[in-house]
Amino acid sequence: MEKQNAKFAFFYLLSLVALVFMSIATGMIIFQIINKKILDLLIIAPGGFSQEALKFAISAIIIAAPIYFVMMWLINKNLLSGKLERESGIRKWLTYFILLVSAVVMIGWLIATINSFLNGELTAKFILKSLAAILIAALIFSYYLYDIWRAQVDKVNNIIRAYFYGSMALVAAALIISFFFIDSPLTVRQQKFDQTIINKFSQIDNAINGYYGENKKLPEKLNALLNGASFYYLTESDLTDPATNKIFDYNIKAKDVYELCAVFKTANKEQGADKSYYFDARWLHEAGYQCLKQRIAILDNAKPAPRSVPVR
Repeated sequence: MEKQNAKFAFFYLLSLVALVFMSIATGMIIFQIINKKILDLLIIAPGGFSQEALKFAISAIIIAAPIYFVMMWLINKNLLSGKLERESGIRKWLTYFILLVSAVVMIGWLIATINSFLNGELTAKFILKSLAAILIAALIFSYYLYDIWRAQVDKVNNIIRAYFYGSMALVAAALIISFFFIDSPLTVRQQKFDQTIINKFSQIDNAINGYYGENKKLPEKLNALLNGASFYYLTESDLTDPATNKIFDYNIKAKDVYELCAVFKTANKEQGADKSYYFDARWLHEAGYQCLKQRIAILDNAKPAPRSVPVR
């Protein structure tokens, strides 16, 4: 009997861990879809759309959901066969423990939702997110309370079956819908490649501003920025295109205007116009060979590098 108790305790505790991941991930997917679909001109973290959060939620559901439903199937199978008794201490204690942990998680979730609203999140977002959190909590609590209070466990129960397949359908629907809101792994890799270029452009931009502040002119070539003053020191790798291993193309367009050129794998102008999350609009580009113009900011006599402004 002790071996059976240990086995059933394992089923319940593993189902609890999987339930926490699955319910939070489902809620995250719903929250991110709300963030994406309801436009907020003021992007107030964490109220903006995040593909990273969505990808984490997808990963959590893919792993946790099958574990949870398999554990619940095993628990119900043992209840039907009589191996797990209705009055079993393991069943009662761990069911209420699951309810306790679920309550703590949901209370924290609702607190975070209200806190976002008090910090300026749109009322429509707050209402929809609150409803989503309450719905998920209601499903969890109603299922486990019904399960622990039902009179018979050794017969097929249609209500338990409806909860089982209904929640499975809800989680599957959330998972499927979420794939319409994320980029493919190949696109993400290409975006990261482009972001590497943008990061280097930002370093070069700061160095050019520093050089201009010290010399009152733009550098003739990017090589002039190598081993410069401490506030615009760059290495050769900072000036190198990761695709060609050659120094980026650099053109002077006016006394205080220059451009940096590289081949980008993706376009980010559409992302820059998307108000559902913050995006740095200083380096917007299309796919392919692009030259991005920047203008030196108005300078005073101070040496620190000013920020440049994009030129359109």
